[in-house]
Amino acid sequence: MKILFYDTKPYDKETFEYLLPDFPGISIDFLKTDVSPKTATLARGYDAICAFVSSNLGKDTLDVLHECNIKLLLMRCAGFNNIDLETAKKYGITILRVPGYSPEAVAEHAIAMALAVNRHLHKSYIKVRENNFSLVGLMGFNFFKKTAGIIGTGKIGAAMAKLCHGFGMKVLAYDVYKNPDLDFVTYVELDELLASSDLISLHCPLMDSTYHLINKDTIEKMKDGVILINTSRGGLIKTEDLILGIRARKFFGVGLDVYEEETPNVFEDRSDEILEHSVTARLLSFPNVIITSHQGFFTLEALEAIADTTLSNAKSYETGSLISGNIVNP
Repeated sequence: MKILFYDTKPYDKETFEYLLPDFPGISIDFLKTDVSPKTATLARGYDAICAFVSSNLGKDTLDVLHECNIKLLLMRCAGFNNIDLETAKKYGITILRVPGYSPEAVAEHAIAMALAVNRHLHKSYIKVRENNFSLVGLMGFNFFKKTAGIIGTGKIGAAMAKLCHGFGMKVLAYDVYKNPDLDFVTYVELDELLASSDLISLHCPLMDSTYHLINKDTIEKMKDGVILINTSRGGLIKTEDLILGIRARKFFGVGLDVYEEETPNVFEDRSDEILEHSVTARLLSFPNVIITSHQGFFTLEALEAIADTTLSNAKSYETGSLISGNIVNP
């Protein structure tokens, strides 16, 4: 099987090439450019393409991939909301993803962001580098004996709940399905979680029912001085309403590894650009907001798991024995 790998970063190439000898018969050509209607033509002559959560896999791109006889789309990520599933189904394109690679990686990043905004680590780092050792403006609060609200208790949410429990926090959770492994968690309705939590962390998928779950109305129901963390999907939060909440001093701090406007920014160096009329720039202007570049997954263990699962998906397609849990469009 010949795979064309789009939007290659050095760490992608290194990890996949390291594991490739374990999958004889599979070859990969790596491209730095991402897939789009224009670059999809490069897939002609390949059996599959490999793309990421930020790739453009809308109808126009899939039209071209179909013309190039691509029948397999390998997603090296869990998310697939960037794919036009109806068009893929129409063309008989099989989509395989990596549903879980390292839940602990994302959960640990979420708790790191919560700690950073709570203890103002981003501000204190800069102050000390400028020989300013004053503690003014750096006061945080103990997580011990506070309440954490976890929205979504799948693998990542469960890992986050365990970390919060380890800090001595009371853990509330909201999910359609209760996780039987979390016997220390109290499941409540969303309104109660919002009103009771000192720390709220989002770990649910982006669907019609969760789109803009955090909005003006739900923000008003939160405690004053709450910390909000999102390492899941940007569309869970209505950014304009979040900005209004920050300006109204509703939040002690906000940590975002994902956000609605992230697509042109994720994994790219835009340091020489001026982000005019940018929601990102507005968020970055607030002293109690930390934004990271979709790096929650970015650990050695997670990258190796992503590469191994992606290559296993390719092998399973080739042998006609698809891994059922990895299929996006059965």
